[in-house]
Amino acid sequence: MDIDPILKALMAALHGEGPAVEIVVDEDGVPRAVPVETHVDEAAVVVRTSGSTGTPKATVLTVDALAASSVSTAMALRGEGQWLLALPLQYVAGVQVLVRSLYAGTRPWVMDQANGFTPEAFTAAAEELTDKIRFTSLVPTQLQRLLDSPAPETLAVLRRFNAILLGGAPASPDLLATAHAEGLTVVTTYGSAETCGGCVYDGEPLDGVEVRIGEGELEGRVLLGGDTVAAGYLDAARASKAAFFEEDGVRWYITGDLGELSDDGKLTVLGRADDVIITGGVKASAAYIQSKLEELDDVTAAFVAGVPSREWGQAVAAYVAVKDPSPDGIKGFTSRREAALGKLAPKTVLADKELLMLPNGKPDRMAMIDRLSELHQGQ
Repeated sequence: MDIDPILKALMAALHGEGPAVEIVVDEDGVPRAVPVETHVDEAAVVVRTSGSTGTPKATVLTVDALAASSVSTAMALRGEGQWLLALPLQYVAGVQVLVRSLYAGTRPWVMDQANGFTPEAFTAAAEELTDKIRFTSLVPTQLQRLLDSPAPETLAVLRRFNAILLGGAPASPDLLATAHAEGLTVVTTYGSAETCGGCVYDGEPLDGVEVRIGEGELEGRVLLGGDTVAAGYLDAARASKAAFFEEDGVRWYITGDLGELSDDGKLTVLGRADDVIITGGVKASAAYIQSKLEELDDVTAAFVAGVPSREWGQAVAAYVAVKDPSPDGIKGFTSRREAALGKLAPKTVLADKELLMLPNGKPDRMAMIDRLSELHQGQ
């Protein structure tokens, strides 16, 4: 992939010598930077949200926000270096690999994903890095694939990264424990397109970032504020007003997540604010049910949601990734799930080898809800 035209357009936008740009992917899967008119002072990049929970929105990121994100990331990682790009460029994590590289004055190396994300392709790309200080950004699914029966060469390149940023979705304790046991330096990140990507590392906000938990109408919501918060959404004033606000000179973004802060200010994300399922008058936490399903043997991942039900109002449904999706394997899983969850056991289950995923590695929540609703048929 020739990223030079994209780097050139990004550099011009960051230096105020060109228009804001959005990276789009054509029908052949080739990314390119296209100019965007935003009417926002110092707008540099427009990034679409993932759309995992609804229609994607075009987020406007300014030069100052991207610069603040890049500087605070370098401070948290204790240096600047060369980045390996292993994520789609049209999403914020991919864009940030290029932006951080431009601010660091290093050339990113692009992984060949013509055949999808494979350990072999990642290893080959990582072996091409030349800087002594090396970074990459991955989603949990990618790291899981790299650590499933890893080749010695794969472990060797993973251990050479000064930090592997891991975000986009929650990472399981088992995955983090495996990575630590293999000697990898993994940094979990939390953030979104609206905050220039990850702005909380291992539960700690980056320099210039503030975190608080909402009260009143925003009870329990994670609020992210500070220098990295976006200017708003492109041509969507109502959505911008609902998601952003300013207070005492600080710009804040209202996330869709619930969380809590420890006494020393460390953030723990508890799950989606909309993950409560009311079924037959009983409130059930989708995050809790998901965690219980993922504790079962042979379950590698799970997604839980409420689907329309004539009898219950909402019914608990689950899309589950299992090691053995055969009828016998699913039968064994069914008995275990009922023993583990009792009345909270999902009424409808769709089992497969993997969850449905978006190109950026996040679970495709909307697609899985549609599949589960279709399977449940409103019963």
